[in-house]
Formats: sequence, C-alpha cells, structure tokens
Amino acid sequence: MRKPTVAELGVDPDTLDWKRSGTGEGVIEVAFVGEWTLLRTSGDLISVFDEHEWACFLDGVKKGEFDHAAS
Repeated sequence: MRKPTVAELGVDPDTLDWKRSGTGEGVIEVAFVGEWTLLRTSGDLISVFDEHEWACFLDGVKKGEFDHAAS
C-alpha cells in the first residue's frame, strides 16, 4: 500500500487534535487520522507514518536512538 500525503487523506491539519511534546518552538506534534499517524514540528512539514512505521519510531525513542538529536 502506498502511503498517502496529508492532502490525499482529505484532512485540514489546522482542525486536527495535535498532541504536543511540550511548549515553545521546535516541539513535536502528533495527530492520528484513522490508521495513519501524522508528525510535525511547530506546524512545519508533516510526515505520515503507517502503523508499523510509527511502532518502529516509538521503539527507537524508547531505546534512546534519538537522544543525540535532542542535545
């Protein structure tokens, strides 16, 4: 299955219920649209993940694979 773009999902990003990782600039925001997970940083580029990709991303976060990017 090909991954859809945000436009192909037919949603307006401004109307989604974005969950924020914190406050201020550069925070990560996540929204769920059906089987798809959308990820953005402060309203910029939005990435679309399927369920498997999202599970792998979360696994990497839990294992500290992205800690160097936060420092």
